[in-house]
Amino acid sequence: MAAAILILAAGAGPVFAAAPTPQTTTPALNADELQVRNEWEKLKFTLPEGTKQTQLMNRLGQIADQLPVKYPNDPAAYIWDGIITSERASMASMFSALGLAKQAKALLEKAYAMDPKALDAGAATSLAVLYYRVPGFPIGFGDVNKARALLQQAVQIAPNNLDAEYFYGDFLVGQHEYAHARQVLTAALAIPVNPDRPLWDNNRRLVIQHLLNTIKDKT
Repeated sequence: MAAAILILAAGAGPVFAAAPTPQTTTPALNADELQVRNEWEKLKFTLPEGTKQTQLMNRLGQIADQLPVKYPNDPAAYIWDGIITSERASMASMFSALGLAKQAKALLEKAYAMDPKALDAGAATSLAVLYYRVPGFPIGFGDVNKARALLQQAVQIAPNNLDAEYFYGDFLVGQHEYAHARQVLTAALAIPVNPDRPLWDNNRRLVIQHLLNTIKDKT
């Protein structure tokens, strides 16, 4: 998430939201993938938005792009390259963002074809976010039905994946299915804290709680 995904509003510039990041590492990430994941968390959660963050994220993207080259049979390599590419899309100009989103989609589709269960359904979750936040035809490739199916699959494969539950809840809010969204988001907060990723875990829970607060009176 997460890497951020573009939403285009009429008469406005791109709006972005965090894309998903896998909560656990099953199978374990290798040293290069861990480096990319940890650097993403540092850039995303400790630096203010702006030119420096964008420059460093683009530099990280160059490193992430080498993961599938170095590990062509590892779906985690494609997932993390896709996540970083999505994050770069969130920081790019309106003219470049959709191209990066399409690049991220191709990487995540590759990972999904290799193993939809990898990194706790990381590819399915990330693809779903692209599908429900990128505009549909004729501007982009967004597809609400595909997003719903992928998110439902992700929460079935990995019921303790904080990102899968969060983005499913966020999707449901966008569809005005508030009762179901509250159920999903509340369940997300009940997932055990990940002690190995405190920065990411804490920030994700803050976003979930904020979303719950925004829909508490909606029916």
